[in-house]
Amino acid sequence: MTGDGTTPAAPPPSDTPTSTPGRVQAVYFTLLIGNTLAASFIWGINTLFLLDAGLTNLEAFAANSFFSIGMVVFEVPTGVIADTLGRRVSYLLGTVTLAVTTVLYYLLWVWHSPFWAWALVSVLLGLGFTFFSGAVEAWLVDALTATGYRGSLEQVFGRGVSVAGVAMLVGSTLGGVVAQATDLGVPFLMRAGVLVLMFVIAALLMRDLGFTPAGRSNPIAATRLVLAASVKYGLGRPGVRYMMLASAFTTGVGFYVFYALQPYLLELWGDEGAYSIAGLAAGIVAGSQIIGGLVAPWLRRRFRKRTTSIILSISVSAGILVVLGVNRSFWVALGLLVLWALIDAAAGPVRQAYLNDMIPSAQRATVLSFDSLIGSSGAAVIQPVLGRSADVWGYPFSLALSGVLQALAVPFLWFSRRSGEAADVATTADTAPEVDGDVAPDEAPGSSAG
Repeated sequence: MTGDGTTPAAPPPSDTPTSTPGRVQAVYFTLLIGNTLAASFIWGINTLFLLDAGLTNLEAFAANSFFSIGMVVFEVPTGVIADTLGRRVSYLLGTVTLAVTTVLYYLLWVWHSPFWAWALVSVLLGLGFTFFSGAVEAWLVDALTATGYRGSLEQVFGRGVSVAGVAMLVGSTLGGVVAQATDLGVPFLMRAGVLVLMFVIAALLMRDLGFTPAGRSNPIAATRLVLAASVKYGLGRPGVRYMMLASAFTTGVGFYVFYALQPYLLELWGDEGAYSIAGLAAGIVAGSQIIGGLVAPWLRRRFRKRTTSIILSISVSAGILVVLGVNRSFWVALGLLVLWALIDAAAGPVRQAYLNDMIPSAQRATVLSFDSLIGSSGAAVIQPVLGRSADVWGYPFSLALSGVLQALAVPFLWFSRRSGEAADVATTADTAPEVDGDVAPDEAPGSSAG
């Protein structure tokens, strides 16, 4: 029996591209590289792109907010798709949706379209990302379990953060340089091209291991069971619930800070047309992620409980944002940015491992989508509020306010710690909770029984 009460799938044949833990990780890292490279082409210039299209700061961050609203609306439905039709299907749908909507974003910039058009396409961009959120992470954990992996999840997730950091370093820096050499629209076309390539790669390499999509034969019944069990093991489990509620503050602040740093650093630099500086800023965050991902397993070993490192990282990160708000030096801002990104990258894999160790396999993608949904809900509210504060009082004030808002996550993290979950002190990848009698093992969507 597996940790979620289902019968494990038979080992994949030796010629399957992902038949060993090493091959599973190789495919996972390949998907991360492609996804991050495509996305990061525009990360260094996205706010500048929106402002260049004629939007105000409020409208630019409101457009980002509509992206978050799209993720809120579609998170659970696409999570159910991943848990019923398969994580591979979900990933492939995501690449197609994002490629098309990215081209639409480019066309809106060309046409200097009204705000309502940006809001609509931003919602569809959110749809594209929801096909990825939860599905890829769930695919990885189940495939590692099916192929006999017994190491720590922090190590794999940490390496993933580092690999994504390399891709982000290349993509964001290249996107800024290309934008300055050509125009702000070209990186978006580059992004669409890479997404098409990732569709082909995933179609060839990605297979659902340790998980059989049960919804293809009875999608309505499978959807009902997945949703019921996902609410139970998500919002119904205190350790998971409070960790997810904390993400409403951390995700919203993280999105805003990353994009606000572009015009903020250009303002400190003194040249609003130096797009390569904006790209370099994103590249510095990427470099910090590379180091932070490698530090994650070390950080896990420093504390007996995972929640200790998570709480400390969020608290210190909030303090750094407050200091950024009162700083007026470009070089000091870069140093603080490196520290902020390093702390976030080191703690991220610990949080991922903690959550995954509390979620049964059959509901993993949907519960992780719930987590993303709550984070996106917070982002949908926080980003326009902080964007408006930047319009009225400037970027420094908005960054200091970001730190205050992020600190509000700490009480929720403390409640998660107080729940006493076994996952808080776990060190391996096989501690998912047992599924009880409410969902029989042979009825659970995604089970491999028989």
